[in-house]
Amino acid sequence: MKYNRLGTSDIEVSEFTLGCWPFAGGNVWGDQDDADSIAAVHASLDAGINFFDTAEGYGAGKSEEVLGKALKGRRDQAVIVTKVGDSHLSPDDVRNSCERSLSRMGTDYIDLYLIHWPNHEIPIADTMGALQGLVDEGKVRALGVCNFGVQDLSDLLEVGHIEVNQLPYSLLWRPIEYEIFPKCRQNNIGLMTYSPLMQGLLTGRYANADEVPDGIARSRHFASTRPQAMHGQQGMEEELFEVIARYGEVCQRIGQPMAHVALAWVRAHEGVSSVLVGARNADEVALNLPAFDLTLPDEIIKELDELTEGIKGNLGSSPDMWRGENRMR
Repeated sequence: MKYNRLGTSDIEVSEFTLGCWPFAGGNVWGDQDDADSIAAVHASLDAGINFFDTAEGYGAGKSEEVLGKALKGRRDQAVIVTKVGDSHLSPDDVRNSCERSLSRMGTDYIDLYLIHWPNHEIPIADTMGALQGLVDEGKVRALGVCNFGVQDLSDLLEVGHIEVNQLPYSLLWRPIEYEIFPKCRQNNIGLMTYSPLMQGLLTGRYANADEVPDGIARSRHFASTRPQAMHGQQGMEEELFEVIARYGEVCQRIGQPMAHVALAWVRAHEGVSSVLVGARNADEVALNLPAFDLTLPDEIIKELDELTEGIKGNLGSSPDMWRGENRMR
């Protein structure tokens, strides 16, 4: 397992971040056994993964609670990132949310505390002032954001400093390459990337657009007529599955699983600090580990870039995967 430094901080994290949202179970993930979740954390630690991602909004704190149980006696081996929701960004709410997260996880500090989504009704200076206060008190080691676009980043950097921006990024989702990625690099802000497998599309799980469940087929890749779509756009379903089929052929040619190649492609980009991959049990953790030893040749990276360039162009620079009206300024 390789490790990268977060931004300008002294925190070093594994390239593999264990995404702990599945630990919440419930309507989003279905039934989830806490014992399986705890086993996933222990298997991660044993494999050298030290970075664990959760949020107060994942199952109303359930994910944080389970992660805290899993790290009991091993807290010193872990770097925890959790998030404060966009409805809790007033100074008092920031502090209260932090205290609740600390209590749920059974720890007295959070390594990396993120703003989950921007809130344009609350001045970012007020929010950052409260967050910096938590850093000064030793309750938080470093700060970051999730789902921040160029304008929101610019506004924030006028009043404070962050180490990380967490955003979706994959071969099938490249809008951040236009503006956000360069902005982060210019300001020494590391990228944590989520949805690197594009919700299973890059694993070969679905043979065509009709097989994709409604909950996944709500992204801007799919037609606005899909039951859960909220973007009002035409989508690109035919092109999408043509590209996925050709991608599968490339993976077959080089003798690597589609999922591993997708993860290795994201890892290959300068500025990506860690790749967030969810897992519900120890077996799922083990399934993705080989991808973090895989280095793709430059010519394969170039071929994959060219293969997905048309989808990148169709999606444009808006990094909002689900809404036509971009929530990330």
